[in-house]
Amino acid sequence: MKKFRKVLDGLTTSSPANPGGSPACGSAAGTPSTAPTPRELEIQETLMSEHFQICKTVRHGVPYQPTALAFDPVQKILAIGSRSGGVRLLGRPGVDCHCQHESGAAVLQLQFLINEGALVTACADDTLHLWNLRQRRPAILHSLKFNRERITFCHLPFQSKWLYVGTERGNTHIVNIESFILSGYVIMWNKALEFCNTHPYLCFHYLLFFCFESGTIVMWDLRAKRTDFRIYYDEAIHSASWHHEGRQFMCSHSDGSLSMWNLRNTAKPFQVTFPHGGRKELFKPILKVEYKTSRNSSEAFVVFSGGLSYDKAGRRPTLTIMHGKAITVLEMDYPIVDFLVLCETPYINEVQEPYAVVVLLEKDFVVVDLTQSNFPIFENPYPMDIHESPVTCTAYFADCPPDIIPVLYSIGAKHKKTGYSHKEWPVSGGTWTVGSQTYPEIIITGHADGSIKFWDATAITLQMLYKLKTSKVFEKPKSGDVGRSAELVEEDPYAVQMISWCPQSRILCVVGISAHVILYRFSKHDAMDLMDQLLLYCEMEDVISPSDTENTPSFSDPSGHSPQPQPPSPRSNTPDSMRDSIPCLKVKDRMIRMPPGYQAELVVQLLWVDGEPPQQITSLDLNSAYGLLALGNCNGLTVVDYLQKTILLCMSTLELYGSADPFQRLTRSPRKNRQSTSGTHAPCVSESHECSNAVCFFVTKLKLSLPTDLKTDLGTVENSFSRSRSSSVSSIDRETKEAVTTLQFAESYGHKSDTLPTPCLWVGTSLGLVLIIPMSIPTDEQERLEDPVTVAPTGTVLMLKGSILRIGFLDCGGALINSPYEVWRDQHAPDHPDRPRKRKLVNFSPSSSQEASGDGHLAVVCSERQAKVFFMPSQACLYVHNITESSFVLRADVVSVCNSVCLACFCANGHIMTLSLPSLRPLLDVNYLPLTDMRIARTFCFTNGGQALYLCSPTEIQRITYSQEMCDNLQEMLGELFTPIETPEAQNRGFLKGFFGGNAQTFDREELFGEAAAGKASRSLAQHIPGQGGMEGMKAAAGGVVGELARARIALDERGQRLGELEERTALMMTSAETFSKHAHELMLKCKDKKWYQF
Repeated sequence: MKKFRKVLDGLTTSSPANPGGSPACGSAAGTPSTAPTPRELEIQETLMSEHFQICKTVRHGVPYQPTALAFDPVQKILAIGSRSGGVRLLGRPGVDCHCQHESGAAVLQLQFLINEGALVTACADDTLHLWNLRQRRPAILHSLKFNRERITFCHLPFQSKWLYVGTERGNTHIVNIESFILSGYVIMWNKALEFCNTHPYLCFHYLLFFCFESGTIVMWDLRAKRTDFRIYYDEAIHSASWHHEGRQFMCSHSDGSLSMWNLRNTAKPFQVTFPHGGRKELFKPILKVEYKTSRNSSEAFVVFSGGLSYDKAGRRPTLTIMHGKAITVLEMDYPIVDFLVLCETPYINEVQEPYAVVVLLEKDFVVVDLTQSNFPIFENPYPMDIHESPVTCTAYFADCPPDIIPVLYSIGAKHKKTGYSHKEWPVSGGTWTVGSQTYPEIIITGHADGSIKFWDATAITLQMLYKLKTSKVFEKPKSGDVGRSAELVEEDPYAVQMISWCPQSRILCVVGISAHVILYRFSKHDAMDLMDQLLLYCEMEDVISPSDTENTPSFSDPSGHSPQPQPPSPRSNTPDSMRDSIPCLKVKDRMIRMPPGYQAELVVQLLWVDGEPPQQITSLDLNSAYGLLALGNCNGLTVVDYLQKTILLCMSTLELYGSADPFQRLTRSPRKNRQSTSGTHAPCVSESHECSNAVCFFVTKLKLSLPTDLKTDLGTVENSFSRSRSSSVSSIDRETKEAVTTLQFAESYGHKSDTLPTPCLWVGTSLGLVLIIPMSIPTDEQERLEDPVTVAPTGTVLMLKGSILRIGFLDCGGALINSPYEVWRDQHAPDHPDRPRKRKLVNFSPSSSQEASGDGHLAVVCSERQAKVFFMPSQACLYVHNITESSFVLRADVVSVCNSVCLACFCANGHIMTLSLPSLRPLLDVNYLPLTDMRIARTFCFTNGGQALYLCSPTEIQRITYSQEMCDNLQEMLGELFTPIETPEAQNRGFLKGFFGGNAQTFDREELFGEAAAGKASRSLAQHIPGQGGMEGMKAAAGGVVGELARARIALDERGQRLGELEERTALMMTSAETFSKHAHELMLKCKDKKWYQF
C-alpha cells in the first residue's frame, strides 16, 4: 500500500517532468494556475506489477487459411490445421482450444491417436509433432524433424503404435508413436518406382496399401518385404477409399471419374463412372472420395468433392453425395479444403454407419446430416460467421447490465435461419462448465457491408445475439448515383468505421465511412416512423501561421492541381457542381416499418463541397443523460442535440481556441478572387434537401490520413507506421491538419474559477491539445425538450506531446468516474396511465463524494507519446509520463482491474503497457504483438476486468488478458479436451477376423518394426526433439479430474516398472537360490560318508 502526496498549493502551469520542450500544462496564456486551499492529496494505490500478466484466453472464428482436418470418433473431438501453423481443437460448445506451432509452418495433415488423448501433426517444415491433449492447454510431447525428405502423407491405423510416413521421394518410413523415433524398417520406393507423393491408406494382416499420384497402386507385403501386386492406371489418382470387407476399393481421378477395383482381378477396374456426365465431356478432378457402407441399406454412401464439368462456368464448389441411384449436389459458398465422413465405429473393417459429413471450407465450416434424405446442415454452435462481411471495427464491453443479453437474444432469435437438422451437434466431445467468476460481456463488430453484430462473450464463449443492417436506412443507389460515393469509397459505402454504445440507455451510434452518423434507439415493439435527417454543409477557410505571411504557398488538392480561379457555381452543369450540397448516400424519406430491436432515429450526413467528398469522421461520443452527440473530423467539431434534432455547435478547430490559440494562426482564403470576411467563421448555407434541418459543417480540400482511416491499404502496413510522429513538424502540416481525435462528455469544470462541476465536452486534437467546452443543459424534462442547450467554448487548453487518444476521469479518492447516463425506456411501448414514461438520469458527479475526497477531480489524458494527470478545476499537472519515444501509442483506455484503475496502452511496436493511476507508474511492459497488419491497429480494444481483443486474422478474433488473477483462473474457465471413455468393442468378424486390421496385435508386430528385427534408423535421416509437454511437464500442467487420472496413470506406469524390476530381481534371487541349493546338495552327497577327521 503506497501513498502519493502532492502539494497543490503554488503549482504553476509548467510541469517539471516535461523534458521534451512542449508547451507547458495549464491555461493557454501560461499564467500560474490558482490551486485550491493548501492541503495534501492522499490516494492509496493498490495495483502492483504482480497483478499483471499477458496471456491469450480464447480465439473465435473459423481458422484462417485452413489446410487439414481430423476427427476422433470416440472422443468426438475435431481438429483443424491452418497455413500459419495453428491447430484448432473443437468439442461441445465451450470446448474450444487453439494451439500454435512455434515454427509457424503450415499444417499438412492431422492424425488423432483415437481415444488416447494425443494428436500427431505433420507440418510443411517436414516435422512431426505429438501433442498431449490430456490437459486443458495442449503441449508438444515429442517432435521429429526429417532432414533429407519432405513429408507428403501420414497414416496411423486404429489401436496401432506405428505411424506410416510417406515422403516426396516415394519412400515410406515408420515411426514408433510411444518413443517417437524412427524404425529401421524402410520401404524404399524411390529405387523401385520413380514416382512421388506416396499415400499409404490401409494396413492388412501383413499388407500395406499404397496409392501414387501417377496412377500406380501397390500392395506391399510387410513380412516378405516385397510387392504383393502392382496396378498401373492411365489417370492420376487423387484419393482412394476401401469397402469395409476389404475386397473392393474405390479411387478418384483427375478426369472426374471414379473407378472400382476388386482384389480378385487387379488387371483393370470392374467399374468406371463419371458421376456428373459422360466420357465425352471434360470434368474437373475429383480430389477426394469416401466409400462408406450402412447396415440399414444395401446401398453404400459415396461422398466426393469436385468432378463437375468445365462447361458450367461460375458454378460454386460442390460436395456430391451418392446413395444408390440418388445423386445430391450440395453447393458451397467457398472452395472445399477437406471433408470427413463421420461414422459410428472407429473400426475400418466393420459396417461404417455414416451419420454426418464435416466439410472444411476456405472461410467456413459446415456439417451435413446424412441420416435425413434432404441432407440438411447442422446449426453451428461456434461463431464461424464473424467474417461474413469483413470486420472493420470492434467494441468490447465487460460487466454489462445483466438484462441486456437476454433481451438482445430474444430479438435476434426471431430472425434466425431455419431448415437446420433437428439432431444434436455431432462434435460433442470434452467437458465444460461455466466458471464461478463470470460476468456479462458483449462484443460488437462492425462490418464492411454496414452490418453490426452483437455477440455474447460471457465466460470465454461467443454466440451471436443480434444483427443490425445500417444499409436499410438508405435508398439503394441507382446506376447513375453510384458515382457519388465512388470517390470517397471504392467499395462498401456502408462500411462501419466507429461504434459508440451506451449499454444502460441502449442507445447506439454508428459512424459510416461515407461520412454519416446513425443514431439508434432500442425498442421491443414495431414502429412506423420517418427518420430525421441533418445535413452538414459549410466551407472553411484555410489557415496559415505568421511565419508564412511573406511566402504564401497556394494549397492544392491531393491530385496536385492548384485551385481554379473561378470555382463552378451551384447552377452550373459540370459534374463537380452536380455533386455539391449532396450527401454520399440518400436517406429514405418515407415512412418505413421498423421491426423490434434497434430502430434508426436520426441520420447526420456531411455534404460534398466544390466537387470534393466530405472528410471522414475521426471521433465520436454520445451521452444519453445530456441527450447530446458530438462528432469531429480533420476540419472541426459539431455537437448535435438529438432530443431536439438541432445543431448546437458547428465550429472549426481554430474557432474553438479563439484568442487562446497557442500557435497564433491566421486565416486566409485559398482563392484569390473570393471575397472573404474578416472573421474566421465562413457563411453558412441552408438548403432544403428533403430533411427537417439543413445545417453547416466544415469541408476542405486537405485530406488527413489517420490510423483509424479505413481507406488505408491493409496490404502495405510497413509504410503506414514508418511515418514520423514527431511533434515538431512543419508549421503548415502542423497547423492545417488538426483533426479532432477524441471526444468525451463528463461532469467537469470549464473554468479555473468554477466551484461546482457542470456538463462539459472535452475535445482532444491531433496536435496534442485538449479543449474544455462547458454546457448549460436544462434539468427539467419538459424544459429540456423545449429550451435550447447553451454551448460556449472557453478557450481552455491543455497540452501534450502527440495526438490525443483517450480522456478519463477519477475522483480525489482515485476511483473511476463514469459518465452520466439515462436509464433505458421503451419509447414505443403502450402508454400506462399509472406509470408515465419519464427520463430517469444517473449522474456520477465528483461532487457526490466531496466529504470524503474534497472538491475537484482528476483528469487522465493520454496521447500517442505521453500521459498526464491534471487536477481540476485548477488545471494543474500532477503527474507526467513519457510512454514511448521510438514508437507511438495506438490504443489507450482507462480501465478497472482488480477493484482499482489503471491506464492500458497498446503501442505500434507491439508493446502492451499498463500505468498506475494517478501516479502513472509503469506496472507492465511486454512486447506481446508485433504490429504486422493494419487490421490489428484498427480492431484492438481494451475493456474492464483486464481483458482486450483484436482481429488476429480476417476471420478470427483473439481475446487476451493482462490480469494475473484471470490468468490464474483461466485453467478453470477452459474446457477439458479429453474425457475417459471406454473404447467400443469390435464386432465378431467371423472368417474375416484377423484379416482386415482393427487389432494391433495382428499387424503391428514388434518383430517387424522393432529395433531387434529392423535395427536403428539413420541418425541423419531425422532428428528427435523432446517437447516441453513431456511426462514431467504433463505432471505439472495437468489439472482437474483428467490431470488426476493422468497422474494416476503415470504412477501406475512407474509402479508397474518398479514391480517389473522387482520381479526381475526376485527371479535372479530365485535362480541364485536354486544354484546354491544344488551346490549344497552336491556337497552334502560328497561329504556324506566321510568322518570328521577326514575333512
